[in-house]
Amino acid sequence: MITQYTVIYEPGDRNWSAYVPDLPGCIATGATREKVQALIREAIEFHLEGMRLHNESVPEPTVEAGLVEVTFSDA
Repeated sequence: MITQYTVIYEPGDRNWSAYVPDLPGCIATGATREKVQALIREAIEFHLEGMRLHNESVPEPTVEAGLVEVTFSDA
């Protein structure tokens, strides 16, 4: 079964981090965005497998992300 979860990527001073709002505690960090993207995929799979092993129900994805364009001035 293929499911898509929203992942939030955040750059840090020297690395990237990622988390999955629909899966509390499912996080990853990596040196680059590409690395953290691979790691969060593994983290999601591991997280879901752990939930199944503990007979927990796997949540359906509900969180959506988007961009909003705004105009502002410094004055």
